[in-house]
Amino acid sequence: MKTIIPIIVLLCFTTIVKSQLTIGTPEASNSSVSLEFSEAENRGIILPYVEDKSAITESGTLIYDVTDHKVKYLKDSEWIDLSVDDSGLADISIQTTKTELPDSKMAIGNNADTDETKGLLVLTDTDKAMILPKVPEPHLNIIDPSPGMIVYDTTNRLLAVFNGSVWTFWKP
Repeated sequence: MKTIIPIIVLLCFTTIVKSQLTIGTPEASNSSVSLEFSEAENRGIILPYVEDKSAITESGTLIYDVTDHKVKYLKDSEWIDLSVDDSGLADISIQTTKTELPDSKMAIGNNADTDETKGLLVLTDTDKAMILPKVPEPHLNIIDPSPGMIVYDTTNRLLAVFNGSVWTFWKP
């Protein structure tokens, strides 16, 4: 018993100190990253589907707006459209069959337990960032993208956003 307690304390301390999460990779490649994705597969992040944006107030929030089928982000209380083309309606049935839990939240970072920021996925570190999934030419390599998907195109060095009909590309 005396041996188990120090091991548990050490594991807890190690988890608190690192405060990084990698998905699909054995370890983060950069200590200034809160959330990192593997480059091994052609997949992206699917943004939350939102019908009512009125309660969202955090600048930097990324959503898929189902009212007009566009990917948007909030900048100083103004929604910026990242889906320039709106030529067709997306199939959003993957989301409409789900029950929304408005109080659900996943926080990652040093103060994740105490952070009060509203959001589905909140990165709480002020000195770290998220690295989007990296996919070479996602319009060619992601066979069946979902509406609201976002990735970084490593070939063309662009942010790629899929609105359910077409990919939109943004140069950082």
